[in-house]
This record gives sequence, C-alpha cells and structure tokens, in this order.
Amino acid sequence: MPIRQITIIGNGLIGGSLGLALKKHRFLGRIVGCDRAAVLERARDRGAISEGHTDPADAVRGSQVVVLATPVSRIIDLIGHLGPSLPAKTLLTDVGSTKAEVLARATRVFGKNTRHRFLAGHPMAGKEQSGVEFADPDLFQGAAWFVTPAPGQNVYDGLSGEFLGWVEKIGGRIAGMDAQQHDELCAWISHLPQMISTALAAALVEEFGVDAPLLEAGGRALREMTRISASPYSMWRDIALTNKKNIRAALLKLEQRLAHIRENLDTRELAEEFERAHHLNKRGTQTRRKLKD
Repeated sequence: MPIRQITIIGNGLIGGSLGLALKKHRFLGRIVGCDRAAVLERARDRGAISEGHTDPADAVRGSQVVVLATPVSRIIDLIGHLGPSLPAKTLLTDVGSTKAEVLARATRVFGKNTRHRFLAGHPMAGKEQSGVEFADPDLFQGAAWFVTPAPGQNVYDGLSGEFLGWVEKIGGRIAGMDAQQHDELCAWISHLPQMISTALAAALVEEFGVDAPLLEAGGRALREMTRISASPYSMWRDIALTNKKNIRAALLKLEQRLAHIRENLDTRELAEEFERAHHLNKRGTQTRRKLKD
C-alpha cells in the first residue's frame, strides 16, 4: 500500500528540505509537520508541510512513516517517547548524524521487532545555515543517505523499502553499513571537518580580533575552509556527545599529522605529505569522470 501520510518531527533545514523535496517529486500524500508554532507557520508558508502540530502525539496520528529530524539527543528521547505507542504498522525513521546510540535506543524500545519498526538513517546533506528559511528541495540531490540496519533487517522490505524509494526519487544515494562503522566513518568525513573549521575560525578571531576583514583578504581558500564554522552549536553539541570516542580519535591523529608537518617545514617530509594528500583529489577526480561517462 502506498504511503499516504508522512510526519516530519523537526521542520528545520533537513526536515523542511525533505518536505519540499517530496512535494517537488510528486508525493501525493499528506506531509504533517511537528515543531514549535512559529516554525510550523514558516514551514507552511514555504510549502514544506500540509499541516502542523506542536504535540508529537497529535502529529503522528494516521501516518505510515514518522521521520525524526531533530538534534540527536531529541531523536533518542523521541524514540523512547513515541515508539511504544506507535501502531505496529508505522515505520519510525530518523536523519541523525550519529547512529550507534540511536539504534541502541530503538532496539531497547522495539526489541526483536526493531527490524520491522525502525530504520536508522543519515542523509549526508546540509548547510551552515539552520532553519526552514534555508530549506531546499534539491538539498539531497547526489547526497549519500546512509542506513544502518538492525540485525536481520532488510531495509528494502515493506514500508522502509517504499520510504527509501522516495529517498532515491529526491536524489539520495542509499548506502548501508553497520552503525559503529558509520560513526567511525562520519567522525572523519563529517565531524572532523566541522571541528577543523570551527578551530580555524576561532583561532583567527582570537589572533586578529572580531572586526578584522580576514575573509575578504584571505580569498576563496579561507572562505571555503571556514564556511561551516557558522554551523549551529545546538546541533553539533549532540553529535560530539554521541560520537565522542571516534571524534577524539580522529582529532588525535590529525594533531599528530599537523605536528609532523610543523616539525618538517624545511625537510623533504613536507613534500611527501603534499604528495600523499594529492591522492585524495586524484581519486575524487577519477570518480567524477567515471560518473560523467
């Protein structure tokens, strides 16, 4: 049976973009939002939702799929709050940036039925701005959408398969992996870049002051490296708390790499670091060429 109603709890950048993307790609069912009243009003004005409720219990009523698009700690709380009362045929899924603690909570709530009741997901898409005002129906085009299955779960069965069909329609590329593996990978490819950008921007402010026109003077490279330093702490706090071990390990290895560069600014080792680093961009260029062909 086709999905007739989807509830999106959290109608900010990701939740709002999901609503807009579904509508753009002709999802004909109802899209129900759940957030603060002021956010719901803006989401309705943008066309991201059909209707809205401030109470999650009201918002999920009648939905075949409920998407949790809040910060990670709230996702974990909502799984415990909503999970036990959701109808057995309703799929609960999320878009949180860490997965091990999210899936662990779902397993405690749903037990052996987790594989039928919950789909742990994470779209690798976003902006440094937050809020439904910045929602974009094309945000997920070409983006990886990670899913971390529960033991024995076939994510393409039933409602989860139908929902992932919509993920692909809005441009997402499904990639499945273990939850722990996901968190280790994202510590490097998502969480570490954010911490680097934040540290660089904070160091520049401390060194030159808040009014120095550094971005204008530094050019494109500096703007690109510090762009995501504008991301909201409210989201990254939860990511840091729920993936602390992996982020710490990645930061330590990067610190060691930076120390190695610092100690070899006048040796051949610096050239070798550049040569090693070039492999990443060479691989990326080759991949892009294959995709074009």
